[in-house]
Amino acid sequence: MIQRALISVSDKTGVAELARELAALGVEILSTGGTAKLLAGLGIPVVEVADHTGFPEMLDGRVKTLHPKIHGGILARRDLPEHMAALDAHGIGRIDLLVVNLYPFVEATSKADCTFENAIENIDIGGPTMLRSAAKNHRDVAVVVDPADYAVVVAELKAAGETSFATRFRLAKKVFAHTAQYDSAITNYLTAIEAEAPEAGVVPAREQYPQVFNQAFEKVQTLRYGENPHQTAAFYRDLAPAAGALANYVQLQGKELSYNNIADADAAWECVKTFPANEPACVIIKHANPCGVAVGATALEAYSKAFKTDSTSAFGGIIAFNVPLDGAAAEAVSKQFVEVLIAPAFTPEARAIFAAKTNVRVLEIALPAGFGTSVAYDLKRVGGGILVQSPDAKNVAAEELKVVTKVQPTPAQMADLMFAWKVAKFVKSNAIVFCGGGMTLGVGAGQMSRIDSARIASIKAENAGLTLKGSAVASDAFFPFRDGLDVVCDAGATCVIHPGGSMRDQEVIDAANERGIAMVLTGTRHFRH
Repeated sequence: MIQRALISVSDKTGVAELARELAALGVEILSTGGTAKLLAGLGIPVVEVADHTGFPEMLDGRVKTLHPKIHGGILARRDLPEHMAALDAHGIGRIDLLVVNLYPFVEATSKADCTFENAIENIDIGGPTMLRSAAKNHRDVAVVVDPADYAVVVAELKAAGETSFATRFRLAKKVFAHTAQYDSAITNYLTAIEAEAPEAGVVPAREQYPQVFNQAFEKVQTLRYGENPHQTAAFYRDLAPAAGALANYVQLQGKELSYNNIADADAAWECVKTFPANEPACVIIKHANPCGVAVGATALEAYSKAFKTDSTSAFGGIIAFNVPLDGAAAEAVSKQFVEVLIAPAFTPEARAIFAAKTNVRVLEIALPAGFGTSVAYDLKRVGGGILVQSPDAKNVAAEELKVVTKVQPTPAQMADLMFAWKVAKFVKSNAIVFCGGGMTLGVGAGQMSRIDSARIASIKAENAGLTLKGSAVASDAFFPFRDGLDVVCDAGATCVIHPGGSMRDQEVIDAANERGIAMVLTGTRHFRH
Protein backbone atom coordinates (compact mmCIF):
# COMPACT_ATOMS: atom_id res chain seq x y z
CA MET A 1 0.00 0.00 0.00
CA ILE A 2 1.20 3.53 -0.76
CA GLN A 3 1.31 5.52 2.46
CA ARG A 4 3.90 8.18 1.71
CA ALA A 5 4.93 9.94 -1.51
CA LEU A 6 7.75 12.35 -2.24
CA ILE A 7 7.04 14.94 -4.94
CA SER A 8 9.76 17.25 -6.24
CA VAL A 9 9.33 18.51 -9.78
CA SER A 10 10.77 21.16 -12.04
CA ASP A 11 7.95 20.71 -14.56
CA LYS A 12 4.80 21.47 -12.54
CA THR A 13 2.41 20.16 -15.22
CA GLY A 14 -0.43 18.26 -13.55
CA VAL A 15 1.33 18.07 -10.19
CA ALA A 16 -1.42 19.90 -8.25
CA GLU A 17 -4.09 17.53 -9.55
CA LEU A 18 -1.91 14.52 -8.71
CA ALA A 19 -1.24 15.77 -5.18
CA ARG A 20 -4.95 16.40 -4.57
CA GLU A 21 -5.77 12.84 -5.64
CA LEU A 22 -3.04 11.41 -3.41
CA ALA A 23 -4.14 13.47 -0.42
CA ALA A 24 -7.73 12.35 -0.94
CA LEU A 25 -6.48 8.74 -0.82
CA GLY A 26 -4.80 9.41 2.52
CA VAL A 27 -1.24 9.45 1.18
CA GLU A 28 1.21 11.64 3.11
CA ILE A 29 3.06 13.98 0.77
CA LEU A 30 6.68 15.07 1.22
CA SER A 31 8.04 17.82 -0.97
CA THR A 32 10.83 20.35 -1.47
CA GLY A 33 11.26 24.01 -2.33
CA GLY A 34 9.00 25.41 -5.00
CA THR A 35 6.87 22.29 -5.25
CA ALA A 36 6.11 22.35 -1.51
CA LYS A 37 5.21 26.05 -1.67
CA LEU A 38 2.91 25.45 -4.64
CA LEU A 39 1.06 22.60 -2.94
CA ALA A 40 0.79 24.39 0.40
CA GLY A 41 -0.50 27.49 -1.36
CA LEU A 42 -3.27 25.38 -2.88
CA GLY A 43 -4.26 24.06 0.51
CA ILE A 44 -2.90 20.57 -0.12
CA PRO A 45 -1.35 18.99 3.01
CA VAL A 46 2.40 18.72 2.51
CA VAL A 47 5.44 18.06 4.70
CA GLU A 48 8.70 19.79 3.83
CA VAL A 49 11.55 17.35 3.30
CA ALA A 50 13.64 19.39 5.73
CA ASP A 51 11.03 18.80 8.45
CA HIS A 52 10.92 15.10 7.60
CA THR A 53 14.69 14.62 7.75
CA GLY A 54 15.33 17.10 10.55
CA PHE A 55 18.05 18.60 8.39
CA PRO A 56 17.63 21.92 6.54
CA GLU A 57 18.13 22.49 2.87
CA MET A 58 21.60 23.96 2.39
CA LEU A 59 24.15 25.20 -0.12
CA ASP A 60 21.55 27.15 -2.10
CA GLY A 61 19.42 24.03 -2.46
CA ARG A 62 22.25 21.79 -3.68
CA VAL A 63 21.63 19.53 -0.70
CA LYS A 64 17.98 18.76 0.00
CA THR A 65 17.19 15.11 -0.48
CA LEU A 66 20.65 13.56 -0.09
CA HIS A 67 19.84 12.12 3.31
CA PRO A 68 19.46 8.58 4.78
CA LYS A 69 15.85 9.31 5.76
CA ILE A 70 15.10 9.83 2.07
CA HIS A 71 17.21 7.16 0.45
CA GLY A 72 16.68 4.64 3.22
CA GLY A 73 12.93 5.10 2.87
CA ILE A 74 13.19 4.56 -0.87
CA LEU A 75 15.77 1.76 -1.08
CA ALA A 76 14.68 -0.53 1.76
CA ARG A 77 13.36 -3.87 0.57
CA ARG A 78 10.04 -4.54 2.22
CA ASP A 79 10.51 -8.32 1.98
CA LEU A 80 13.74 -8.32 4.04
CA PRO A 81 13.14 -8.18 7.81
CA GLU A 82 16.63 -6.81 8.41
CA HIS A 83 15.89 -3.85 6.12
CA MET A 84 12.64 -3.12 7.92
CA ALA A 85 14.37 -3.44 11.29
CA ALA A 86 17.04 -0.95 10.18
CA LEU A 87 14.34 1.56 9.22
CA ASP A 88 12.67 1.14 12.62
CA ALA A 89 15.98 1.45 14.47
CA HIS A 90 16.79 4.75 12.81
CA GLY A 91 13.29 6.19 12.70
CA ILE A 92 13.09 6.12 8.91
CA GLY A 93 9.66 6.02 7.32
CA ARG A 94 9.05 4.24 4.02
CA ILE A 95 8.60 6.23 0.84
CA ASP A 96 6.36 4.24 -1.48
CA LEU A 97 5.92 6.65 -4.37
CA LEU A 98 8.47 9.05 -5.88
CA VAL A 99 7.43 11.75 -8.34
CA VAL A 100 10.43 13.65 -9.67
CA ASN A 101 11.51 15.41 -12.81
CA LEU A 102 14.84 17.10 -13.23
CA TYR A 103 16.34 20.55 -13.54
CA PRO A 104 15.87 21.68 -17.17
CA PHE A 105 19.50 21.27 -18.27
CA VAL A 106 18.73 20.86 -21.98
CA GLU A 107 16.39 23.85 -22.01
CA ALA A 108 18.95 26.00 -20.18
CA THR A 109 21.89 25.12 -22.41
CA SER A 110 19.80 25.54 -25.56
CA LYS A 111 19.64 29.27 -24.88
CA ALA A 112 22.22 31.39 -26.66
CA ASP A 113 23.01 33.38 -23.52
CA CYS A 114 23.53 30.38 -21.20
CA THR A 115 26.71 30.89 -19.21
CA PHE A 116 28.86 27.99 -18.09
CA GLU A 117 27.94 28.75 -14.48
CA ASN A 118 24.22 28.60 -15.30
CA ALA A 119 24.68 25.31 -17.12
CA ILE A 120 26.46 23.78 -14.14
CA GLU A 121 23.75 24.94 -11.72
CA ASN A 122 21.17 23.23 -13.92
CA ILE A 123 22.83 19.85 -13.42
CA ASP A 124 20.49 18.01 -11.06
CA ILE A 125 22.13 15.78 -8.44
CA GLY A 126 19.50 14.85 -5.89
CA GLY A 127 16.82 14.22 -8.50
CA PRO A 128 18.69 11.58 -10.54
CA THR A 129 19.91 9.96 -7.33
CA MET A 130 16.38 9.57 -6.00
CA LEU A 131 15.10 8.40 -9.36
CA ARG A 132 17.75 5.73 -9.68
CA SER A 133 17.16 4.61 -6.10
CA ALA A 134 13.44 4.24 -6.63
CA ALA A 135 13.85 2.61 -10.03
CA LYS A 136 16.28 0.10 -8.56
CA ASN A 137 13.76 -0.73 -5.85
CA HIS A 138 10.79 -0.86 -8.23
CA ARG A 139 9.76 -4.13 -6.59
CA ASP A 140 8.38 -2.00 -3.77
CA VAL A 141 8.42 1.63 -4.95
CA ALA A 142 6.56 3.34 -7.79
CA VAL A 143 8.57 6.08 -9.50
CA VAL A 144 7.17 8.62 -11.94
CA VAL A 145 9.27 10.93 -14.09
CA ASP A 146 6.71 11.83 -16.75
CA PRO A 147 3.46 13.76 -16.02
CA ALA A 148 1.78 11.61 -18.68
CA ASP A 149 1.93 8.71 -16.21
CA TYR A 150 0.13 10.48 -13.33
CA ALA A 151 -3.31 9.32 -14.42
CA VAL A 152 -2.26 5.66 -14.64
CA VAL A 153 -0.82 5.71 -11.12
CA VAL A 154 -3.91 7.40 -9.67
CA ALA A 155 -6.26 4.98 -11.42
CA GLU A 156 -4.42 1.96 -10.01
CA LEU A 157 -4.33 3.46 -6.51
CA LYS A 158 -8.06 4.07 -6.60
CA ALA A 159 -8.72 0.54 -7.85
CA ALA A 160 -6.35 -1.44 -5.65
CA GLY A 161 -4.63 0.90 -3.20
CA GLU A 162 -1.29 0.22 -4.89
CA THR A 163 0.34 0.05 -8.27
CA SER A 164 0.89 -3.22 -10.12
CA PHE A 165 4.34 -4.71 -10.50
CA ALA A 166 3.99 -4.43 -14.27
CA THR A 167 3.39 -0.68 -13.95
CA ARG A 168 6.28 -0.22 -11.52
CA PHE A 169 8.62 -2.12 -13.82
CA ARG A 170 7.52 -0.08 -16.85
CA LEU A 171 8.03 3.17 -14.94
CA ALA A 172 11.45 2.02 -13.71
CA LYS A 173 12.61 1.34 -17.26
CA LYS A 174 11.39 4.78 -18.25
CA VAL A 175 13.38 6.33 -15.40
CA PHE A 176 16.67 4.68 -16.32
CA ALA A 177 16.19 5.75 -19.95
CA HIS A 178 15.46 9.30 -18.76
CA THR A 179 18.50 9.59 -16.49
CA ALA A 180 20.72 8.12 -19.21
CA GLN A 181 19.48 10.76 -21.65
CA TYR A 182 20.00 13.45 -19.03
CA ASP A 183 23.60 12.41 -18.43
CA SER A 184 24.16 12.14 -22.18
CA ALA A 185 23.02 15.74 -22.66
CA ILE A 186 25.43 16.90 -19.95
CA THR A 187 28.28 14.94 -21.56
CA ASN A 188 27.52 16.34 -25.01
CA TYR A 189 27.52 19.87 -23.61
CA LEU A 190 30.68 19.62 -21.53
CA THR A 191 32.77 17.82 -24.16
CA ALA A 192 31.77 20.40 -26.77
CA ILE A 193 33.20 23.32 -24.77
CA GLU A 194 36.36 24.56 -26.47
CA ALA A 195 38.03 26.19 -23.47
CA GLU A 196 40.09 24.02 -21.15
CA ALA A 197 38.89 26.06 -18.17
CA PRO A 198 35.63 27.97 -18.90
CA GLU A 199 35.21 31.26 -17.05
CA ALA A 200 32.26 31.79 -14.74
CA GLY A 201 29.73 34.26 -16.08
CA VAL A 202 30.86 33.75 -19.66
CA VAL A 203 28.97 32.01 -22.45
CA PRO A 204 31.54 29.41 -23.55
CA ALA A 205 32.27 28.71 -27.20
CA ARG A 206 31.08 25.25 -28.18
CA GLU A 207 32.23 22.99 -30.97
CA GLN A 208 29.50 21.75 -33.30
CA TYR A 209 30.55 18.17 -32.68
CA PRO A 210 31.33 17.19 -29.06
CA GLN A 211 34.26 14.99 -28.13
CA VAL A 212 31.77 12.39 -26.91
CA PHE A 213 28.62 12.16 -29.03
CA ASN A 214 25.53 10.67 -27.40
CA GLN A 215 22.18 10.25 -29.09
CA ALA A 216 19.08 8.49 -27.78
CA PHE A 217 16.28 6.88 -29.77
CA GLU A 218 13.19 4.91 -28.80
CA LYS A 219 12.02 1.81 -30.59
CA VAL A 220 8.88 2.15 -32.65
CA GLN A 221 8.74 -1.44 -33.81
CA THR A 222 10.72 -4.58 -34.52
CA LEU A 223 10.69 -5.15 -38.27
CA ARG A 224 10.14 -8.49 -39.98
CA TYR A 225 13.65 -8.27 -41.42
CA GLY A 226 16.21 -5.77 -42.71
CA GLU A 227 17.23 -4.98 -46.27
CA ASN A 228 17.23 -8.73 -46.89
CA PRO A 229 15.29 -11.56 -45.23
CA HIS A 230 18.37 -12.96 -43.48
CA GLN A 231 18.94 -9.64 -41.64
CA THR A 232 17.13 -8.58 -38.46
CA ALA A 233 16.02 -4.98 -38.01
CA ALA A 234 14.08 -2.47 -35.94
CA PHE A 235 12.88 1.11 -36.42
CA TYR A 236 13.85 3.72 -33.83
CA ARG A 237 12.90 7.37 -33.76
CA ASP A 238 14.25 10.49 -32.09
CA LEU A 239 12.82 11.17 -28.66
CA ALA A 240 11.46 14.45 -30.00
CA PRO A 241 11.16 14.17 -33.81
CA ALA A 242 11.19 17.47 -35.68
CA ALA A 243 7.90 18.72 -37.05
CA GLY A 244 7.20 17.24 -40.46
CA ALA A 245 9.64 14.33 -40.03
CA LEU A 246 8.77 10.89 -41.34
CA ALA A 247 8.94 9.47 -37.80
CA ASN A 248 5.74 11.41 -37.02
CA TYR A 249 3.74 9.29 -39.44
CA VAL A 250 0.31 7.91 -38.60
CA GLN A 251 -0.39 4.70 -40.49
CA LEU A 252 -4.00 4.77 -41.59
CA GLN A 253 -4.05 1.32 -43.16
CA GLY A 254 -1.97 -1.37 -44.78
CA LYS A 255 0.58 -4.02 -43.94
CA GLU A 256 3.39 -3.47 -41.49
CA LEU A 257 6.12 -1.23 -42.82
CA SER A 258 9.36 -2.96 -43.78
CA TYR A 259 12.94 -1.73 -43.44
CA ASN A 260 13.09 -0.81 -47.13
CA ASN A 261 9.62 0.76 -47.01
CA ILE A 262 10.74 3.14 -44.27
CA ALA A 263 14.04 4.01 -45.96
CA ASP A 264 12.37 4.71 -49.30
CA ALA A 265 9.45 6.53 -47.67
CA ASP A 266 11.92 8.90 -46.01
CA ALA A 267 13.59 9.63 -49.36
CA ALA A 268 10.20 10.36 -50.96
CA TRP A 269 9.01 12.51 -48.08
CA GLU A 270 12.18 14.58 -47.77
CA CYS A 271 12.13 15.27 -51.51
CA VAL A 272 8.45 16.23 -51.76
CA LYS A 273 8.75 18.54 -48.74
CA THR A 274 11.12 20.81 -50.66
CA PHE A 275 8.17 21.99 -52.78
CA PRO A 276 5.88 24.63 -51.22
CA ALA A 277 2.31 23.70 -50.31
CA ASN A 278 0.94 26.13 -52.93
CA GLU A 279 2.73 24.07 -55.61
CA PRO A 280 1.24 20.55 -55.56
CA ALA A 281 4.06 18.05 -56.03
CA CYS A 282 4.38 14.30 -56.36
CA VAL A 283 7.50 12.19 -55.87
CA ILE A 284 7.77 8.50 -56.81
CA ILE A 285 10.72 6.65 -55.27
CA LYS A 286 12.13 3.27 -56.20
CA HIS A 287 15.17 1.83 -54.42
CA ALA A 288 15.98 5.17 -52.76
CA ASN A 289 16.01 7.15 -56.03
CA PRO A 290 13.32 9.37 -57.54
CA CYS A 291 12.00 7.74 -60.72
CA GLY A 292 9.43 10.47 -61.22
CA VAL A 293 8.94 13.96 -59.78
CA ALA A 294 6.51 16.62 -60.94
CA VAL A 295 4.50 19.66 -59.94
CA GLY A 296 1.07 20.58 -61.22
CA ALA A 297 -2.03 22.63 -60.59
CA THR A 298 -3.51 19.70 -58.66
CA ALA A 299 -2.32 16.53 -56.97
CA LEU A 300 -3.73 14.56 -59.89
CA GLU A 301 -1.78 16.55 -62.47
CA ALA A 302 1.44 16.28 -60.42
CA TYR A 303 1.01 12.50 -60.12
CA SER A 304 0.16 12.01 -63.79
CA LYS A 305 3.29 13.87 -64.87
CA ALA A 306 5.53 12.12 -62.34
CA PHE A 307 4.23 8.70 -63.42
CA LYS A 308 5.01 9.42 -67.07
CA THR A 309 8.73 9.78 -66.33
CA ASP A 310 9.26 6.07 -65.71
CA SER A 311 6.05 4.06 -65.37
CA THR A 312 8.02 0.81 -65.36
CA SER A 313 10.14 1.74 -62.34
CA ALA A 314 7.12 3.26 -60.60
CA PHE A 315 5.64 -0.24 -60.24
CA GLY A 316 5.81 -1.10 -56.53
CA GLY A 317 7.20 2.31 -55.65
CA ILE A 318 6.66 4.76 -52.80
CA ILE A 319 4.55 7.80 -53.68
CA ALA A 320 4.50 11.03 -51.70
CA PHE A 321 2.47 14.23 -52.07
CA ASN A 322 3.03 17.59 -50.38
CA VAL A 323 -0.71 18.40 -50.43
CA PRO A 324 -3.77 16.50 -49.17
CA LEU A 325 -4.70 13.63 -51.46
CA ASP A 326 -8.17 13.99 -52.95
CA GLY A 327 -10.42 11.46 -54.61
CA ALA A 328 -9.34 12.24 -58.18
CA ALA A 329 -5.65 11.71 -57.45
CA ALA A 330 -6.39 8.65 -55.32
CA GLU A 331 -8.38 7.09 -58.14
CA ALA A 332 -5.42 7.49 -60.51
CA VAL A 333 -2.84 6.21 -58.01
CA SER A 334 -5.00 3.20 -57.14
CA LYS A 335 -4.64 1.89 -60.69
CA GLN A 336 -0.98 1.07 -60.14
CA PHE A 337 0.81 -1.17 -57.65
CA VAL A 338 2.08 1.06 -54.86
CA GLU A 339 3.84 -0.06 -51.68
CA VAL A 340 3.52 3.12 -49.60
CA LEU A 341 1.44 6.25 -50.09
CA ILE A 342 2.25 9.41 -48.11
CA ALA A 343 0.48 12.76 -47.83
CA PRO A 344 -0.20 15.47 -45.22
CA ALA A 345 -3.88 14.42 -45.24
CA PHE A 346 -6.41 12.29 -47.13
CA THR A 347 -9.95 13.28 -48.03
CA PRO A 348 -12.78 10.87 -47.15
CA GLU A 349 -13.04 10.00 -50.86
CA ALA A 350 -9.34 9.10 -51.01
CA ARG A 351 -9.63 7.00 -47.85
CA ALA A 352 -12.59 5.13 -49.29
CA ILE A 353 -10.75 4.34 -52.52
CA PHE A 354 -7.76 2.83 -50.75
CA ALA A 355 -9.83 1.05 -48.13
CA ALA A 356 -10.44 -1.60 -50.78
CA LYS A 357 -6.68 -2.04 -51.20
CA THR A 358 -5.91 -3.34 -47.74
CA ASN A 359 -2.24 -4.07 -48.39
CA VAL A 360 -1.34 -0.50 -49.40
CA ARG A 361 0.44 1.26 -46.55
CA VAL A 362 -1.13 4.70 -46.22
CA LEU A 363 0.80 7.20 -44.09
CA GLU A 364 -0.41 10.60 -42.96
CA ILE A 365 2.25 13.11 -41.85
CA ALA A 366 1.36 16.65 -40.80
CA LEU A 367 3.29 19.40 -42.56
CA PRO A 368 3.14 22.45 -40.29
CA ALA A 369 3.90 25.85 -41.73
CA GLY A 370 7.50 26.90 -41.44
CA PHE A 371 8.91 23.44 -40.71
CA GLY A 372 12.64 23.05 -41.12
CA THR A 373 14.93 20.13 -41.78
CA SER A 374 13.85 16.88 -40.19
CA VAL A 375 17.16 16.03 -38.55
CA ALA A 376 19.77 17.81 -36.45
CA TYR A 377 22.48 15.36 -37.49
CA ASP A 378 22.88 13.00 -40.40
CA LEU A 379 24.37 9.71 -39.18
CA LYS A 380 26.01 6.89 -41.10
CA ARG A 381 27.41 3.75 -39.49
CA VAL A 382 30.83 2.50 -40.58
CA GLY A 383 32.91 -0.37 -39.24
CA GLY A 384 33.85 0.49 -35.65
CA GLY A 385 32.48 4.02 -35.78
CA ILE A 386 29.97 6.51 -37.05
CA LEU A 387 30.09 9.44 -39.46
CA VAL A 388 28.19 12.50 -38.30
CA GLN A 389 27.38 15.54 -40.42
CA SER A 390 24.89 18.35 -40.63
CA PRO A 391 21.96 17.55 -42.93
CA ASP A 392 22.04 18.68 -46.56
CA ALA A 393 19.46 21.39 -45.95
CA LYS A 394 20.90 23.87 -48.44
CA ASN A 395 18.41 25.11 -51.02
CA VAL A 396 20.07 27.41 -53.54
CA ALA A 397 18.27 30.71 -54.05
CA ALA A 398 17.93 32.36 -57.45
CA GLU A 399 20.23 35.22 -56.45
CA GLU A 400 23.04 32.73 -55.74
CA LEU A 401 23.09 31.41 -59.30
CA LYS A 402 25.74 32.47 -61.77
CA VAL A 403 25.16 32.38 -65.52
CA VAL A 404 28.51 31.68 -67.18
CA THR A 405 27.58 31.36 -70.87
CA LYS A 406 26.82 33.79 -73.67
CA VAL A 407 23.29 32.41 -73.89
CA GLN A 408 21.12 33.53 -70.99
CA PRO A 409 18.40 31.18 -69.73
CA THR A 410 14.84 32.34 -70.34
CA PRO A 411 12.49 32.63 -67.32
CA ALA A 412 10.90 29.30 -68.33
CA GLN A 413 14.31 27.65 -68.58
CA MET A 414 15.35 29.06 -65.22
CA ALA A 415 12.21 27.59 -63.65
CA ASP A 416 13.05 24.19 -65.17
CA LEU A 417 16.65 24.46 -63.98
CA MET A 418 15.60 25.24 -60.43
CA PHE A 419 13.15 22.32 -60.51
CA ALA A 420 15.83 19.97 -61.84
CA TRP A 421 18.26 21.14 -59.16
CA LYS A 422 15.75 20.36 -56.41
CA VAL A 423 15.33 16.83 -57.72
CA ALA A 424 19.05 16.17 -58.28
CA LYS A 425 19.67 16.75 -54.57
CA PHE A 426 17.75 13.54 -53.83
CA VAL A 427 19.25 11.34 -56.56
CA LYS A 428 22.17 9.06 -55.70
CA SER A 429 25.49 10.26 -57.10
CA ASN A 430 26.49 10.49 -59.82
CA ALA A 431 23.18 12.17 -60.65
CA ILE A 432 21.94 13.53 -63.97
CA VAL A 433 18.33 14.74 -64.19
CA PHE A 434 16.52 15.92 -67.34
CA CYS A 435 13.46 18.08 -66.68
CA GLY A 436 10.96 20.20 -68.54
CA GLY A 437 7.55 21.72 -67.89
CA GLY A 438 7.65 20.99 -64.16
CA MET A 439 8.43 17.28 -64.44
CA THR A 440 11.33 14.89 -64.66
CA LEU A 441 11.95 13.49 -68.13
CA GLY A 442 14.87 11.17 -67.43
CA VAL A 443 16.86 10.30 -64.31
CA GLY A 444 20.34 8.76 -64.27
CA ALA A 445 21.46 7.71 -60.79
CA GLY A 446 24.23 6.01 -58.87
CA GLN A 447 26.71 5.42 -61.67
CA MET A 448 30.47 5.43 -61.23
CA SER A 449 30.77 7.71 -64.28
CA ARG A 450 28.77 10.90 -64.75
CA ILE A 451 28.71 10.31 -68.48
CA ASP A 452 27.05 6.93 -67.90
CA SER A 453 24.42 8.60 -65.72
CA ALA A 454 23.77 11.06 -68.55
CA ARG A 455 23.38 8.24 -71.06
CA ILE A 456 21.06 6.27 -68.79
CA ALA A 457 18.89 9.35 -68.17
CA SER A 458 18.47 9.93 -71.88
CA ILE A 459 17.70 6.23 -72.48
CA LYS A 460 15.07 6.35 -69.72
CA ALA A 461 13.39 9.30 -71.42
CA GLU A 462 13.46 7.55 -74.78
CA ASN A 463 11.94 4.39 -73.30
CA ALA A 464 9.15 6.48 -71.74
CA GLY A 465 8.44 8.15 -75.08
CA LEU A 466 9.42 11.57 -73.74
CA THR A 467 11.29 14.10 -75.83
CA LEU A 468 14.36 15.80 -74.38
CA LYS A 469 14.39 18.53 -76.99
CA GLY A 470 14.56 21.86 -75.16
CA SER A 471 15.01 20.18 -71.78
CA ALA A 472 16.91 21.39 -68.72
CA VAL A 473 19.58 19.23 -67.07
CA ALA A 474 20.91 19.19 -63.52
CA SER A 475 24.13 17.52 -62.46
CA ASP A 476 24.69 17.09 -58.71
CA ALA A 477 28.42 17.82 -59.12
CA PHE A 478 30.55 19.51 -61.77
CA PHE A 479 31.23 18.06 -65.21
CA PRO A 480 34.89 17.01 -65.04
CA PHE A 481 35.15 16.97 -68.84
CA ARG A 482 33.04 18.19 -71.71
CA ASP A 483 32.02 14.66 -72.73
CA GLY A 484 29.15 14.51 -70.25
CA LEU A 485 27.92 17.88 -71.43
CA ASP A 486 28.04 16.72 -75.04
CA VAL A 487 25.89 13.71 -74.18
CA VAL A 488 23.09 15.84 -72.67
CA CYS A 489 23.30 18.35 -75.52
CA ASP A 490 23.11 15.56 -78.09
CA ALA A 491 20.00 14.32 -76.27
CA GLY A 492 18.32 17.72 -76.70
CA ALA A 493 19.13 19.75 -73.58
CA THR A 494 19.30 23.52 -74.07
CA CYS A 495 20.30 24.56 -70.54
CA VAL A 496 22.35 23.02 -67.77
CA ILE A 497 22.79 23.64 -64.04
CA HIS A 498 25.65 22.26 -61.94
CA PRO A 499 27.90 23.41 -59.09
CA GLY A 500 31.05 24.22 -61.02
CA GLY A 501 34.38 24.11 -59.27
CA SER A 502 36.33 21.85 -61.61
CA MET A 503 39.81 22.77 -62.80
CA ARG A 504 38.32 22.28 -66.28
CA ASP A 505 35.31 24.55 -65.72
CA GLN A 506 36.40 26.85 -68.54
CA GLU A 507 36.68 23.94 -70.92
CA VAL A 508 33.11 22.90 -70.09
CA ILE A 509 31.86 26.50 -70.33
CA ASP A 510 33.52 26.84 -73.73
CA ALA A 511 31.81 23.64 -74.81
CA ALA A 512 28.44 25.05 -73.67
CA ASN A 513 29.05 28.21 -75.70
CA GLU A 514 30.05 26.08 -78.66
CA ARG A 515 26.83 24.10 -78.37
CA GLY A 516 24.78 27.26 -77.93
CA ILE A 517 23.23 26.35 -74.57
CA ALA A 518 22.81 28.25 -71.30
CA MET A 519 24.86 27.15 -68.29
CA VAL A 520 24.19 28.11 -64.69
CA LEU A 521 26.50 27.43 -61.73
CA THR A 522 25.18 26.99 -58.18
CA GLY A 523 28.42 26.87 -56.21
CA THR A 524 26.82 24.10 -54.12
CA ARG A 525 27.34 20.37 -54.58
CA HIS A 526 24.77 17.73 -53.64
CA PHE A 527 26.54 14.36 -53.41
CA ARG A 528 24.21 11.70 -52.03
CA HIS A 529 25.77 8.34 -51.19
